[in-house]
Amino acid sequence: MSYAEHHRLVEDFLEEVRELQAQGIDRERLKTIAARLAQLAEHRDLFDLAHFPVPGPDAGKTAHRYRFNDHGDEAPTLYLNALLPGKKTVPHNHETWAIIVAIQGQEFNRVYRRRDDGSDPTFADLELEREVTVEPGTIIEFLGDDIHDIRTEGSQPTLHFHLYGRPLEALDGRFGVSPEGRVQNYNRSQMEPSVAVPRA
Repeated sequence: MSYAEHHRLVEDFLEEVRELQAQGIDRERLKTIAARLAQLAEHRDLFDLAHFPVPGPDAGKTAHRYRFNDHGDEAPTLYLNALLPGKKTVPHNHETWAIIVAIQGQEFNRVYRRRDDGSDPTFADLELEREVTVEPGTIIEFLGDDIHDIRTEGSQPTLHFHLYGRPLEALDGRFGVSPEGRVQNYNRSQMEPSVAVPRA
């Protein structure tokens, strides 16, 4: 499949997502969008490690996050995360809705609830609520205030779609929580730049 065909496939999907988002987002509508994203992930001949490689051995990082579109700071944005074993994050929110769908591999998610009332902007008291292994056939969805962390294990790379209601780069209110409960701005302290989608 050429880049133009691949681009059209993604654009058609995102147009449908924008129409669904315009109707308002709740957990049921997230499931509808997630089902469509799972259909996109079935194109494993297109979305694979040959097209979206993980970082090389000398890159000094454990992930590439490929960004597919730029429709402005208020538009749904699709990424593909190519993760090496050993990738992990601190617990964090997204500030917007989010869906993770696997193409290949496993991403271990822990989902938390806050025990504090959020009145102290520098501290969060988190309690583990559930654990979800995102792999082909298992999807996870989040609203903006939901908090989770991820890790990848084993010996095989992971390829997962991450779809957000707004681009990650525009989310100034995302926060991460250290093991001691210290709150920090996630984008400034944790997030690396996205990578352009290869055109070859």
